[in-house]
This record gives sequence, C-alpha cells and structure tokens, in this order.
Amino acid sequence: MDYPRRAVMVNPKPKSVMTLTKRDLVIRISNETGLVQQQVFDVVQKTLDYISEALSKGDKVELRNFGVFEVKVRKARVGRNPNKPETDVPIPARATVKFKAGKEMRAEVLKLPAKN
Repeated sequence: MDYPRRAVMVNPKPKSVMTLTKRDLVIRISNETGLVQQQVFDVVQKTLDYISEALSKGDKVELRNFGVFEVKVRKARVGRNPNKPETDVPIPARATVKFKAGKEMRAEVLKLPAKN
C-alpha cells in the first residue's frame, strides 16, 4: 500500500543567520584591497594551514583581539547508548580544539539580541 509522501522540515535556519565562507572572505578582502582573488585566497589558505599545523603539534595559537585556539585533551569516560541504557560504551580520551573569543570579539557578540 502506498502512503502519501509528506514534506519533512528539518529545523530550517532563520533567514537572518548567514554563514561566512572562505570564498566570501576572499571576495570581500579582494574588493576592499584591490588584490587579485587568487592572491588573497593563497594568503587566507596559508594562514589557515599554519594555524592547523601549529594546533596539530599541540601548540596554542593566539590572535590578539580575535581569540585563542588551543588543543585540550578530553579524559576517557563511560557513555551510555540511549537505545540500550544497560550497556556501557567506553569513550577513549581524545584531543580536541577549543576556541576562546578575545575581549573585542566577545564584546561585539554580546551586542546581539538574545534569542527566545
């Protein structure tokens, strides 16, 4: 028996929220500086590569007035499978990247209206 198909809405984002991509950054910087987009892309990519390289070595990356990236190691713990709560699932320790916003960025973000 065929059932009628229903449209499923998957938590749509509000229209006022925008995602800033690497491409958006390149275009914006290129327009403001007059540099060729490929040159700007190369600089942005190299910057991100160096940040990733430093973090992969366990180093801290501090960008004044922006924020700090650092590697933190999460302890091993025991989790639970919600479908089988009686079964313990060991979760191993692992490294993860944490970001702490700088003072100026934090102040700008705090100006955003609170969501209900």
